[in-house]
Order: sequence, then structure tokens, then C-alpha cells
Amino acid sequence: MVYYFISDVVQPPVTLFMGLDKYENEDLIKWGWPEDVWFHVDKFSSAHVYLRLQYGQTIDDIPGSVLEDAAQLVKANSIEGNKMNDVDVVYTMWSNLKKTQGMDVGQVGFHKEREVRKIHVAKRLNTVINRLNKTKRSAEVNFRAEREQRDRSEREDKKKLLRDQKEKEKAEEKRRQEEAEMRSYNSLFSSSSMTSNTENTGYDSDDFM
Repeated sequence: MVYYFISDVVQPPVTLFMGLDKYENEDLIKWGWPEDVWFHVDKFSSAHVYLRLQYGQTIDDIPGSVLEDAAQLVKANSIEGNKMNDVDVVYTMWSNLKKTQGMDVGQVGFHKEREVRKIHVAKRLNTVINRLNKTKRSAEVNFRAEREQRDRSEREDKKKLLRDQKEKEKAEEKRRQEEAEMRSYNSLFSSSSMTSNTENTGYDSDDFM
């Protein structure tokens, strides 16, 4: 089960989502998308909240208002963090999450610590949480199937781009060949390749006796 929340602090609105429990979190850690940004309360147990970026976007493109919504949602879904002021929320791209043997279910580390960002949350903002909770919905999701479908679509898009590129290259090569042939043809009739009558001065084809 996954919970979805709509953050309408930007237009178009964006969706934040999180797993129901640590087992759903485990599936998200394993089958997340490269476009996903992961949020978690630093140093405390909390929900795992995700934001899925659009293709071509980076973590630097996330508006501050959306970061605040995600951070407030994570804090509100942390048993300890929700009761505290002045907590930090860490976030990073899904691809930076690292799972190793021996880790508990739902536990995760990082490949590169320098790629982990932090946002400070001074206190819980009930206006933000109430707004997000009004948009809350749930759905059963097969994370593996969604990821595999996403990967298939990406492969098809890449194949199409490659086909289009090859067609453009063929068309460009054909254009260059036609231009070369035209230049070669025109050179046969250039003035430098022809002999005019004025170059035959002193010669008369009629021979009078």
C-alpha cells in the first residue's frame, strides 16, 4: 500500500508518496525510479517520502516550497521527530540509496554522503500537514512491475531516438552526395572548361582560292 499526497504549492501540482510500513519502504528502496528523490528524518526513524521528478529535472530543480512540504510530511510521520522541534530532514536521489546485507528491513545507507542534502525543520506546521492530508489517497502498487514498465518505455524511447538519428544521418549524407554531384556536373559547363569562338582568332573555316 502506498499513500499519495498532492502538493499544490507549485503549478502544476506535484505528488509526494510514501510506503505504508517498513516492508513497503523496502520495496521502494529496491524498485524506486532514477527520477525519485528520497526524504527521511535525519537520525530518527520516520516514513520514507518520495518525490518523482520529471524527465530531465535534477534535485536542484525542486522548489523550496515543495521541499518544505516533503520535509513537513516526513516529520509528521516520524514517531520521535513529530514531537520535536529543530530536526533535520535528509534527501537524496534514489540512485544514491545503498542497501547492504545485514541491514534491517527498511534501513538504508548512501553510496556518496556528499550527495545527501539537508533541510532544517524548526517545528511542525499544522497548516501544511492539514493541507496535504486533505489530498491523501492510497493504492495497491506493484513496485517491481511499475519499474520494469518504466525501464521498457525508456529502452523504447532510446531505440526510437537512435532510429531517428540514423535517419537524419542518412538524409544528410544523401544531401551531401547530391550537392557533390551537382557541383561536379556544373563544372563541366563552367566557362573555364569551354572554348569560345573568340579564341580562334586568325582562323577562317572558309578557304577562298
